Amino acid sequence: MPHYQEFDAPTPLRALVECTWRGSLDVDEQPHRQRVLPDGCMDLIWSGSQLLVAGPDTAAFVTDQQPGQILTGLRFRPGAAPGLLGLPATELRDSRRPLADLHPLLARRVIASVEAGHSPEQALIGAVRDTLSPDGLPVPGLGQAVRLLTEGAGVASTADALGWTSRSLHRRAVDAFGYGPSTLRRILRFRAACRLAWRGVPAAEVAAVSGYADQAHLSREVRALAGVPLGQLLAETPSAANRSTVLPSGSRSTA
Repeated sequence: MPHYQEFDAPTPLRALVECTWRGSLDVDEQPHRQRVLPDGCMDLIWSGSQLLVAGPDTAAFVTDQQPGQILTGLRFRPGAAPGLLGLPATELRDSRRPLADLHPLLARRVIASVEAGHSPEQALIGAVRDTLSPDGLPVPGLGQAVRLLTEGAGVASTADALGWTSRSLHRRAVDAFGYGPSTLRRILRFRAACRLAWRGVPAAEVAAVSGYADQAHLSREVRALAGVPLGQLLAETPSAANRSTVLPSGSRSTA
């Protein structure tokens, strides 16, 4: 099985970065079929030979992790990556793109740092830190929007709390997250539900705590967003926390 480990984001980047991570598959293993789940985040990934940006997903992405692969990634908080990359998240939705095509300077800085002997994690952190400018910070209020939507607030009440119109919230959400606030709320609720289910919380309780109407509603949403029933998802990733780190996308795998 794949090995996966997360590390705290460096202090200067914690407003933008959830964590750094490292994932690998032993050379004597068989290729591992990995289901990458939508979580509202975007990842910057170094595969050892390629730099990729994993855009925000609206459904599960399935790929094979190869034996001997060692992947290092930097997971951005929801809404944080577009400002760094200088393009709206909609251009990256449900895609995996070479970083060199999107931000050549950032790609060159990462590669130069690795070639200078720094670890991939250090290279990613340093390049992002050196490239980030005040103009690259997220739009004020987006973090609060994520918090409110995670807590189950509706779109209209979230917009009111921010002093925005619902239309303004939708426009800013599409640019920052790759989709509107209703979809973001749905994905954040799904992410929270998966975390509870992987901890062994019964499905009925997961549904109640996560804000689903009932267990049947949870089941429909898991099938729609993960592509498989909840039981199969748990069997595939019995100890996963949320996302997997497999080429060519960003996510989390079993530890």
